[in-house]
Amino acid sequence: MNTLPANHEPQGRGLLLLDLDGAGSHPAAWRVASTAPAAVLAPDHLRGTLLAAESAGFHAATLSDAGLPETTLPDTAARLNALQRAAFVGPVTRSLALIPEVDTVYTEPFHISTQLASLDYVSGGRAGWLVAASTSAADAAAVGRDTVRGARLSREAGDSIEVSRRLWDSWEDDAVIRDVTTGRYLDVDKLHYVDVDNGNYSVKGPSIIPRPLQGQLPVLAPAGLLDPEEVAAGAADALLVSAPAPELLAAEIAETRAGLAAGGSGPALIAELDVVLDSRGQAAADRLAVLNGHAAWESPRARFVGSAAELTELLAGVLAWADGVRLHPAVLEADLEELSRLVLPELRRRGLLAPTTPDATFREQLGLARPASRYAAASSAAAAGAEN
Repeated sequence: MNTLPANHEPQGRGLLLLDLDGAGSHPAAWRVASTAPAAVLAPDHLRGTLLAAESAGFHAATLSDAGLPETTLPDTAARLNALQRAAFVGPVTRSLALIPEVDTVYTEPFHISTQLASLDYVSGGRAGWLVAASTSAADAAAVGRDTVRGARLSREAGDSIEVSRRLWDSWEDDAVIRDVTTGRYLDVDKLHYVDVDNGNYSVKGPSIIPRPLQGQLPVLAPAGLLDPEEVAAGAADALLVSAPAPELLAAEIAETRAGLAAGGSGPALIAELDVVLDSRGQAAADRLAVLNGHAAWESPRARFVGSAAELTELLAGVLAWADGVRLHPAVLEADLEELSRLVLPELRRRGLLAPTTPDATFREQLGLARPASRYAAASSAAAAGAEN
Protein backbone atom coordinates (compact mmCIF):
# COMPACT_ATOMS: atom_id res chain seq x y z
CA MET A 1 0.00 0.00 0.00
CA ASN A 2 1.49 3.34 -1.02
CA THR A 3 -1.52 5.60 -0.63
CA LEU A 4 -1.54 7.99 2.31
CA PRO A 5 -4.69 8.71 4.28
CA ALA A 6 -5.61 12.39 3.93
CA ASN A 7 -5.24 15.24 6.42
CA HIS A 8 -2.45 13.87 8.57
CA GLU A 9 -0.94 16.81 10.43
CA PRO A 10 2.74 17.09 11.41
CA GLN A 11 3.29 15.82 14.95
CA GLY A 12 5.79 18.55 15.94
CA ARG A 13 7.94 16.18 17.97
CA GLY A 14 10.11 14.77 15.24
CA LEU A 15 13.57 13.44 16.01
CA LEU A 16 16.51 13.72 13.65
CA LEU A 17 19.20 11.08 13.89
CA LEU A 18 22.52 11.33 12.06
CA ASP A 19 24.64 8.36 11.08
CA LEU A 20 28.32 9.13 11.63
CA ASP A 21 30.65 6.70 9.99
CA GLY A 22 34.11 7.61 8.75
CA ALA A 23 34.13 10.32 6.10
CA GLY A 24 30.51 9.64 5.16
CA SER A 25 28.09 6.94 4.07
CA HIS A 26 29.27 6.86 0.45
CA PRO A 27 32.18 4.39 0.12
CA ALA A 28 34.21 6.96 -1.82
CA ALA A 29 33.56 9.82 0.64
CA TRP A 30 37.17 9.77 1.76
CA ARG A 31 38.31 10.64 -1.78
CA VAL A 32 36.64 14.07 -1.70
CA ALA A 33 36.91 14.88 2.01
CA SER A 34 39.57 17.31 3.16
CA THR A 35 40.46 15.04 6.07
CA ALA A 36 43.09 12.39 5.41
CA PRO A 37 41.72 8.83 5.72
CA ALA A 38 43.91 8.00 8.72
CA ALA A 39 42.83 11.20 10.50
CA VAL A 40 39.16 10.18 10.23
CA LEU A 41 39.90 7.53 12.85
CA ALA A 42 41.58 10.00 15.20
CA PRO A 43 39.89 11.03 18.47
CA ASP A 44 39.93 14.74 17.61
CA HIS A 45 38.02 14.17 14.38
CA LEU A 46 35.43 11.98 16.10
CA ARG A 47 34.94 14.45 18.92
CA GLY A 48 34.67 17.38 16.50
CA THR A 49 32.10 15.65 14.31
CA LEU A 50 29.91 14.60 17.25
CA LEU A 51 30.03 18.10 18.73
CA ALA A 52 29.14 19.61 15.34
CA ALA A 53 26.11 17.32 15.11
CA GLU A 54 25.06 18.23 18.65
CA SER A 55 25.54 21.93 17.97
CA ALA A 56 23.42 21.66 14.82
CA GLY A 57 20.53 20.34 16.90
CA PHE A 58 20.43 16.65 15.99
CA HIS A 59 18.78 14.52 18.66
CA ALA A 60 20.89 11.40 18.26
CA ALA A 61 23.93 9.99 16.51
CA THR A 62 24.22 6.41 15.33
CA LEU A 63 27.60 4.75 14.93
CA SER A 64 27.90 1.92 12.44
CA ASP A 65 29.84 -1.23 13.22
CA ALA A 66 29.58 -3.43 10.14
CA GLY A 67 32.65 -5.45 9.29
CA LEU A 68 34.73 -4.80 6.22
CA PRO A 69 33.54 -6.41 2.96
CA GLU A 70 34.80 -9.94 2.48
CA THR A 71 36.32 -8.83 -0.84
CA THR A 72 38.50 -5.84 -0.07
CA LEU A 73 37.99 -3.05 -2.59
CA PRO A 74 40.12 0.09 -3.10
CA ASP A 75 37.47 2.24 -1.38
CA THR A 76 37.08 -0.02 1.64
CA ALA A 77 37.57 2.24 4.65
CA ALA A 78 38.57 1.14 8.12
CA ARG A 79 36.42 1.91 11.14
CA LEU A 80 36.72 1.56 14.90
CA ASN A 81 34.41 -0.33 17.22
CA ALA A 82 31.12 1.56 17.53
CA LEU A 83 30.68 1.01 21.27
CA GLN A 84 34.16 2.30 22.01
CA ARG A 85 33.61 5.38 19.84
CA ALA A 86 30.34 6.10 21.64
CA ALA A 87 31.96 5.66 25.05
CA PHE A 88 34.74 8.07 24.06
CA VAL A 89 32.35 10.91 23.18
CA GLY A 90 29.86 10.20 25.97
CA PRO A 91 31.46 12.57 28.51
CA VAL A 92 32.03 15.42 26.00
CA THR A 93 28.44 15.65 24.70
CA ARG A 94 25.35 16.76 26.64
CA SER A 95 22.20 16.41 24.58
CA LEU A 96 23.03 14.02 21.75
CA ALA A 97 21.82 10.46 22.30
CA LEU A 98 24.56 7.96 21.38
CA ILE A 99 23.42 4.81 19.62
CA PRO A 100 26.13 2.32 18.63
CA GLU A 101 25.34 -0.57 16.33
CA VAL A 102 26.00 -3.88 18.08
CA ASP A 103 25.61 -7.29 16.47
CA THR A 104 23.33 -9.79 18.19
CA VAL A 105 24.41 -12.97 16.48
CA TYR A 106 28.13 -13.23 17.15
CA THR A 107 28.37 -11.13 20.32
CA GLU A 108 27.27 -12.66 23.60
CA PRO A 109 24.36 -10.75 25.18
CA PHE A 110 26.12 -10.73 28.55
CA HIS A 111 28.88 -8.59 27.01
CA ILE A 112 26.40 -6.48 25.02
CA SER A 113 24.32 -5.66 28.09
CA THR A 114 27.26 -4.76 30.32
CA GLN A 115 29.01 -2.61 27.71
CA LEU A 116 25.83 -0.74 26.83
CA ALA A 117 25.04 -0.23 30.51
CA SER A 118 28.52 1.25 30.94
CA LEU A 119 27.88 3.56 27.98
CA ASP A 120 24.67 4.69 29.66
CA TYR A 121 26.68 5.69 32.75
CA VAL A 122 29.42 7.60 30.91
CA SER A 123 26.86 9.43 28.75
CA GLY A 124 24.58 10.39 31.64
CA GLY A 125 21.65 8.26 30.41
CA ARG A 126 21.87 9.05 26.68
CA ALA A 127 22.72 5.57 25.38
CA GLY A 128 20.70 3.47 22.99
CA TRP A 129 21.26 0.21 21.09
CA LEU A 130 21.04 -0.12 17.32
CA VAL A 131 20.46 -3.83 16.84
CA ALA A 132 22.28 -5.55 13.99
CA ALA A 133 22.24 -9.18 12.90
CA SER A 134 25.24 -10.11 10.82
CA THR A 135 24.92 -12.50 7.88
CA SER A 136 28.66 -12.34 7.17
CA ALA A 137 30.49 -15.63 6.68
CA ALA A 138 33.67 -13.95 7.92
CA ASP A 139 31.98 -12.93 11.17
CA ALA A 140 30.75 -16.50 11.65
CA ALA A 141 34.18 -17.97 10.91
CA ALA A 142 35.82 -15.59 13.39
CA VAL A 143 33.93 -17.25 16.25
CA GLY A 144 33.83 -20.76 14.77
CA ARG A 145 30.12 -20.81 13.94
CA ASP A 146 28.03 -21.50 10.87
CA THR A 147 26.57 -18.46 9.11
CA VAL A 148 23.14 -17.62 10.47
CA ARG A 149 20.37 -16.65 8.08
CA GLY A 150 16.59 -16.50 7.68
CA ALA A 151 14.25 -17.18 10.58
CA ARG A 152 17.11 -18.24 12.83
CA LEU A 153 18.64 -14.77 12.44
CA SER A 154 15.44 -13.21 13.75
CA ARG A 155 15.17 -15.66 16.65
CA GLU A 156 18.76 -15.09 17.76
CA ALA A 157 18.34 -11.31 17.59
CA GLY A 158 15.15 -11.49 19.64
CA ASP A 159 16.70 -13.85 22.19
CA SER A 160 19.76 -11.60 22.55
CA ILE A 161 17.57 -8.57 23.22
CA GLU A 162 15.52 -10.46 25.79
CA VAL A 163 18.63 -11.66 27.66
CA SER A 164 20.10 -8.16 27.68
CA ARG A 165 16.88 -6.62 28.94
CA ARG A 166 16.69 -9.16 31.76
CA LEU A 167 20.30 -8.50 32.75
CA TRP A 168 19.61 -4.75 32.89
CA ASP A 169 16.80 -5.57 35.33
CA SER A 170 18.85 -8.01 37.40
CA TRP A 171 19.99 -5.30 39.81
CA GLU A 172 17.17 -3.42 41.48
CA ASP A 173 17.65 0.35 41.44
CA ASP A 174 18.52 0.50 45.13
CA ALA A 175 20.73 -2.60 45.26
CA VAL A 176 23.87 -0.55 46.03
CA ILE A 177 23.56 0.56 49.68
CA ARG A 178 27.17 1.46 50.68
CA ASP A 179 26.39 0.86 54.38
CA VAL A 180 29.61 1.83 56.20
CA THR A 181 28.27 0.74 59.59
CA THR A 182 27.69 -2.84 58.57
CA GLY A 183 30.38 -2.91 55.88
CA ARG A 184 27.83 -3.94 53.26
CA TYR A 185 28.16 -2.49 49.76
CA LEU A 186 25.26 -4.40 48.22
CA ASP A 187 21.89 -5.62 49.35
CA VAL A 188 22.17 -9.09 47.85
CA ASP A 189 18.44 -9.60 48.14
CA LYS A 190 18.10 -6.98 45.38
CA LEU A 191 20.29 -8.85 42.90
CA HIS A 192 18.52 -11.49 40.84
CA TYR A 193 19.44 -14.46 38.72
CA VAL A 194 17.93 -14.08 35.26
CA ASP A 195 18.03 -17.86 34.67
CA VAL A 196 17.53 -17.68 30.90
CA ASP A 197 17.79 -20.81 28.76
CA ASN A 198 16.07 -20.14 25.45
CA GLY A 199 17.91 -22.56 23.20
CA ASN A 200 20.29 -19.93 21.86
CA TYR A 201 21.61 -18.62 25.17
CA SER A 202 21.92 -20.03 28.66
CA VAL A 203 22.62 -17.22 31.12
CA LYS A 204 22.48 -17.38 34.90
CA GLY A 205 23.25 -13.75 35.83
CA PRO A 206 22.99 -11.37 37.52
CA SER A 207 24.83 -8.66 35.59
CA ILE A 208 28.26 -7.51 36.77
CA ILE A 209 27.35 -3.82 36.90
CA PRO A 210 24.38 -1.96 38.39
CA ARG A 211 21.18 -1.24 36.50
CA PRO A 212 21.69 1.41 33.77
CA LEU A 213 20.69 5.00 34.53
CA GLN A 214 17.72 4.66 32.18
CA GLY A 215 16.74 1.29 33.65
CA GLN A 216 16.24 -0.06 30.15
CA LEU A 217 18.17 1.42 27.22
CA PRO A 218 16.04 2.24 24.17
CA VAL A 219 16.45 -0.51 21.58
CA LEU A 220 16.27 0.34 17.85
CA ALA A 221 15.93 -2.43 15.28
CA PRO A 222 15.46 -2.54 11.51
CA ALA A 223 11.79 -3.11 10.65
CA GLY A 224 11.33 -6.73 9.62
CA LEU A 225 14.26 -8.13 11.61
CA LEU A 226 12.26 -9.17 14.67
CA ASP A 227 9.19 -11.41 14.73
CA PRO A 228 5.95 -9.38 14.90
CA GLU A 229 5.10 -11.10 18.19
CA GLU A 230 8.36 -9.88 19.73
CA VAL A 231 7.75 -6.34 18.49
CA ALA A 232 4.24 -6.42 19.91
CA ALA A 233 5.69 -7.62 23.23
CA GLY A 234 8.01 -4.59 23.38
CA ALA A 235 11.34 -6.04 22.20
CA ALA A 236 12.13 -2.80 20.32
CA ASP A 237 11.41 0.80 21.29
CA ALA A 238 11.88 2.05 17.73
CA LEU A 239 11.88 0.51 14.27
CA LEU A 240 13.97 1.78 11.34
CA VAL A 241 11.82 1.81 8.22
CA SER A 242 13.20 1.85 4.67
CA ALA A 243 11.46 2.44 1.33
CA PRO A 244 12.60 2.06 -2.29
CA ALA A 245 12.42 5.82 -2.93
CA PRO A 246 12.10 9.05 -0.90
CA GLU A 247 8.57 9.76 -2.10
CA LEU A 248 7.47 6.37 -0.74
CA LEU A 249 8.85 6.85 2.78
CA ALA A 250 5.74 8.41 4.29
CA ALA A 251 3.52 5.71 2.80
CA GLU A 252 5.83 2.98 4.12
CA ILE A 253 5.73 4.51 7.59
CA ALA A 254 1.92 4.74 7.44
CA GLU A 255 1.67 1.10 6.37
CA THR A 256 4.06 -0.06 9.09
CA ARG A 257 2.15 1.90 11.71
CA ALA A 258 -1.13 0.41 10.57
CA GLY A 259 0.34 -3.09 10.93
CA LEU A 260 1.59 -2.33 14.43
CA ALA A 261 -1.75 -0.92 15.48
CA ALA A 262 -3.35 -4.22 14.52
CA GLY A 263 -0.89 -5.97 16.81
CA GLY A 264 -1.53 -3.63 19.72
CA SER A 265 2.03 -2.28 20.03
CA GLY A 266 3.54 1.08 19.21
CA PRO A 267 7.30 1.49 18.94
CA ALA A 268 8.52 4.76 17.45
CA LEU A 269 9.02 4.64 13.69
CA ILE A 270 12.20 6.14 12.23
CA ALA A 271 12.53 6.62 8.45
CA GLU A 272 15.88 5.85 6.80
CA LEU A 273 17.25 8.24 4.16
CA ASP A 274 20.53 8.63 2.28
CA VAL A 275 21.31 12.28 1.53
CA VAL A 276 23.37 14.12 -1.08
CA LEU A 277 22.88 17.91 -1.08
CA ASP A 278 23.88 20.79 -3.30
CA SER A 279 27.03 22.05 -1.62
CA ARG A 280 29.62 24.76 -2.09
CA GLY A 281 28.38 25.68 -5.57
CA GLN A 282 28.24 22.09 -6.81
CA ALA A 283 24.94 20.39 -7.65
CA ALA A 284 24.11 17.27 -5.65
CA ALA A 285 23.74 15.17 -8.80
CA ASP A 286 27.21 16.22 -9.95
CA ARG A 287 28.67 15.43 -6.54
CA LEU A 288 27.07 11.99 -6.59
CA ALA A 289 28.33 11.33 -10.12
CA VAL A 290 31.90 12.09 -9.02
CA LEU A 291 31.59 9.78 -6.02
CA ASN A 292 29.98 7.00 -8.06
CA GLY A 293 32.81 7.32 -10.54
CA HIS A 294 35.05 5.90 -7.86
CA ALA A 295 32.71 3.34 -6.32
CA ALA A 296 29.05 2.41 -6.54
CA TRP A 297 26.93 3.34 -3.51
CA GLU A 298 24.88 0.24 -2.77
CA SER A 299 22.33 0.91 -0.05
CA PRO A 300 18.90 -0.51 0.81
CA ARG A 301 17.70 2.95 1.85
CA ALA A 302 15.82 5.61 -0.09
CA ARG A 303 18.16 8.27 -1.47
CA PHE A 304 17.55 12.01 -1.72
CA VAL A 305 19.68 14.01 -4.17
CA GLY A 306 18.94 17.72 -4.41
CA SER A 307 18.84 21.06 -2.65
CA ALA A 308 18.46 21.81 1.05
CA ALA A 309 15.08 23.44 0.40
CA GLU A 310 13.80 20.35 -1.40
CA LEU A 311 15.04 18.09 1.40
CA THR A 312 13.31 20.31 3.95
CA GLU A 313 9.98 19.84 2.17
CA LEU A 314 10.50 16.10 1.96
CA LEU A 315 11.34 15.82 5.66
CA ALA A 316 8.35 17.95 6.60
CA GLY A 317 6.14 15.48 4.77
CA VAL A 318 7.79 12.40 6.25
CA LEU A 319 7.70 13.82 9.79
CA ALA A 320 3.94 14.09 9.50
CA TRP A 321 3.96 10.29 9.67
CA ALA A 322 7.25 9.28 11.23
CA ASP A 323 8.52 9.84 14.77
CA GLY A 324 11.92 10.62 13.32
CA VAL A 325 14.28 10.33 10.38
CA ARG A 326 17.80 8.91 10.33
CA LEU A 327 19.95 10.72 7.78
CA HIS A 328 22.98 9.11 6.12
CA PRO A 329 25.07 11.92 4.56
CA ALA A 330 27.11 10.91 1.53
CA VAL A 331 30.07 13.03 2.66
CA LEU A 332 29.90 14.18 6.26
CA GLU A 333 31.88 17.40 6.09
CA ALA A 334 29.90 18.72 3.11
CA ASP A 335 26.39 17.45 3.80
CA LEU A 336 26.45 18.03 7.55
CA GLU A 337 27.33 21.66 6.85
CA GLU A 338 24.25 22.10 4.62
CA LEU A 339 22.00 20.24 7.04
CA SER A 340 23.19 22.39 9.94
CA ARG A 341 23.02 25.69 8.08
CA LEU A 342 19.80 25.32 6.10
CA VAL A 343 17.69 22.24 6.86
CA LEU A 344 17.50 21.93 10.64
CA PRO A 345 16.89 25.67 11.27
CA GLU A 346 13.97 25.69 8.83
CA LEU A 347 12.42 22.50 10.28
CA ARG A 348 12.75 23.97 13.76
CA ARG A 349 11.27 27.30 12.62
CA ARG A 350 8.24 25.39 11.35
CA GLY A 351 7.88 23.67 14.72
CA LEU A 352 8.40 20.17 13.35
CA LEU A 353 11.25 19.06 15.62
CA ALA A 354 11.31 18.07 19.26
CA PRO A 355 13.44 20.37 21.44
CA THR A 356 16.94 19.29 22.40
CA THR A 357 17.46 19.35 26.16
CA PRO A 358 20.89 19.10 27.79
CA ASP A 359 21.17 16.14 30.15
CA ALA A 360 17.83 14.65 29.09
CA THR A 361 17.91 10.88 28.78
CA PHE A 362 17.30 9.15 25.48
CA ARG A 363 14.12 7.60 26.91
CA GLU A 364 12.86 11.10 27.71
CA GLN A 365 13.57 12.18 24.14
CA LEU A 366 11.48 9.25 22.93
CA GLY A 367 8.71 10.04 25.40
CA LEU A 368 9.26 6.80 27.30
CA ALA A 369 8.87 6.45 31.06
CA ARG A 370 11.64 4.85 33.12
CA PRO A 371 10.44 1.30 33.80
CA ALA A 372 10.74 -0.54 37.12
CA SER A 373 12.87 -3.67 37.24
CA ARG A 374 10.69 -6.69 36.50
CA TYR A 375 12.36 -8.53 39.39
CA ALA A 376 11.65 -5.72 41.87
CA ALA A 377 8.02 -5.78 40.82
CA ALA A 378 7.91 -9.56 41.25
CA SER A 379 9.53 -9.31 44.71
CA SER A 380 7.00 -6.68 45.79
CA ALA A 381 4.12 -8.80 44.54
CA ALA A 382 5.46 -11.86 46.39
CA ALA A 383 5.89 -9.87 49.62
CA ALA A 384 2.38 -8.50 49.36
CA GLY A 385 1.06 -12.02 48.83
CA ALA A 386 2.91 -13.29 51.91
CA GLU A 387 1.42 -10.53 54.08
CA ASN A 388 -2.04 -11.46 52.94
